[in-house]
Amino acid sequence: MNELEIFKKRLIYRSTYRGTKEMDTLLSKFVKKHIDEFDKTQLDELDKFLDFEDNIILDFYYHGIIKKNINKNKISELFKNYSA
Repeated sequence: MNELEIFKKRLIYRSTYRGTKEMDTLLSKFVKKHIDEFDKTQLDELDKFLDFEDNIILDFYYHGIIKKNINKNKISELFKNYSA
């Protein structure tokens, strides 16, 4: 297994075990759907996106509330338009 595949598996894991069932489901489905389409730059952006706390991601997704520059990332835009 190469370094990129290991990185992808780590991102999938981080998206699946967030702490709340809602975020586990929402983020893991999003990541699993798109991860193989992402290039290295987008994977790095996804890694940064997953650093945001659940409440910041949820507020952004459901209410369009922008905190901590969550919208400064192409992944966040793709996620905002994602429907599970």
